Amino acid sequence: MSKDRVVLAYSGGLDTSVAIGWIKEATGADVITVAVDVGQGGEDLEVIRQRALDCGAVEAYIADARDEFAEEYCMPDLQANGLYQNAYPLVSALSRPVIVKHLVTAARQFGANIVSHGSTGKGNDQVRFEIGITSLAPDLKCIAPVRDLALTREAAIEYAESHNLPIETTKHNPFSIDQNVWGRAIETGYLEDLWNAPTKDVYSYTDDPTYPPLPDEVIITFEKGIPVAIDGKKVTPLQAIQEMNRRAGAQGVGRIDIVEDRMVGIKSREIYEAPGAMALMEAHRELERVTLDREQARFKERVSLRWSELVYEGQWFSPLKRSLDAFILDTQEYVSGDIRMVLHGGRATVTGRRSDSSLYDFNLATYDEGDSFDQSHAKGFIELTGLASKLAAARDVEFGKGVAMPKLNLS
Repeated sequence: MSKDRVVLAYSGGLDTSVAIGWIKEATGADVITVAVDVGQGGEDLEVIRQRALDCGAVEAYIADARDEFAEEYCMPDLQANGLYQNAYPLVSALSRPVIVKHLVTAARQFGANIVSHGSTGKGNDQVRFEIGITSLAPDLKCIAPVRDLALTREAAIEYAESHNLPIETTKHNPFSIDQNVWGRAIETGYLEDLWNAPTKDVYSYTDDPTYPPLPDEVIITFEKGIPVAIDGKKVTPLQAIQEMNRRAGAQGVGRIDIVEDRMVGIKSREIYEAPGAMALMEAHRELERVTLDREQARFKERVSLRWSELVYEGQWFSPLKRSLDAFILDTQEYVSGDIRMVLHGGRATVTGRRSDSSLYDFNLATYDEGDSFDQSHAKGFIELTGLASKLAAARDVEFGKGVAMPKLNLS
């Protein structure tokens, strides 16, 4: 009888390093680790790979998915203007499906029948990982050592020390941090008291906007909703995000402090840093304002909200998400052109727009000489627009339910 094999989402840190041996002892299965680079920075993938093997993994799969993440996950978020609770780009939620894809790929490659992740029992990631895994590979089982095997930090430290694992066990960050090229999410510690303001040590991607450098003017060129050049220099999606992270981050753009609604019903205080994402999204929204039809733009706002909720809730591979993707992609057909913006003091302010596919007509908009708008059409337009309300108001008067008028004080 062949031994079970478990694919483990591996960060290289204490908890997932300990989980290698912990899973093997608890289940008897061999462990294959999967480390995916989505632009989180830190250690080299080869260093992480070797640590996994030193901690007992039988195989260690690594993937540089930075371009994949930027092109296939961050760009759809940008095209959708995807902000959870209309507040922040989907920093963590976007990275989970790309990690899931590599977990499933590794499971198939190494003949594993179980996938493991390091999520807790009250967070969102357990849902995102497991729904994603079962959506791509319904035959795979999922386990979570922290949730299912009672793997606490204290137990992890004790295990690492007793087994002489090559992992740091003394460093303790008061915050729980998740980061990638699209942004950075910080929670726990003293931030759990909603009255406590974030201190400087919370931030890493952004500088203090209170004392900013001189204003930074930037021109971003889009093709079908995707940034393709910055200040005339061609860029890939990954390069666009990295460049705007650098420039917008230097001006303190993209700091977000929010109490959000988790899937399990808990309200959680989160700090986000997403300088590149927020600056690009502001530019993209402004370009849409001049290239999308009014009704198309109005409906897209509703679609964007639902799209963001689906991604947040781990439904990246769902049929509804796929259908909304098709609508969003169609809206981007004419979202091409240049946006000029000024980055300064925590703000990304659009100061110029130009597009060959713009719906803005200067001759219709101007009040000066050259005005081509036929104002004689306005009277009939008003009559038709107000006709339904006029008929309803007449009925109210007939039945004695007219709108009460405010009393005038003439004293």
